[in-house]
Amino acid sequence: MNDCNSNHPAKPRLTGVLALLIAALMPFAAQTVWAEPAPGPSPTLITVFKTPNCGCCTLWAEHMQEHGFDVDVKSVSETRSLRAHLGIPDSLASCHTAVVGDYWVEGHVPADLISRLLADNPTDIEGIAVPGMPLGSPGMEAPDASTYEVVTLDDQGTVEVYETVQGSRQK
Repeated sequence: MNDCNSNHPAKPRLTGVLALLIAALMPFAAQTVWAEPAPGPSPTLITVFKTPNCGCCTLWAEHMQEHGFDVDVKSVSETRSLRAHLGIPDSLASCHTAVVGDYWVEGHVPADLISRLLADNPTDIEGIAVPGMPLGSPGMEAPDASTYEVVTLDDQGTVEVYETVQGSRQK
């Protein structure tokens, strides 16, 4: 016999065992090789209500995007009725109103303070505000930036200073 295998010792047939082993390991190999990476945390959605022609509100929305928020801008003819609906007193009013998570945000509040509020998740706070439009707040950067207060309103109607901020001279 002049067979190619005639000079080699007989090898056991592992076809059945090998096939079972490969079949058993395939799901793990697929996970390792073809699985897509798990998605990271989704950006936090903040919905901003502003009048169509307010440029500083647009700049504030951009500030929020730059700090990782998913921003949905809603153009409205005025924000007073929304503020009344949300229970925001006129003394805290500014040019735009936003809603994020369980809180409202009035005016030019810096993104890092909104992130801190969301992380702390206080149950007695209704919202956070920068009353008016202080120079140096996000969206209101100016050469003559001022120090301003970011305040909270609790469920009892008490306004407290959350943080005093030195305004930015440039964007």
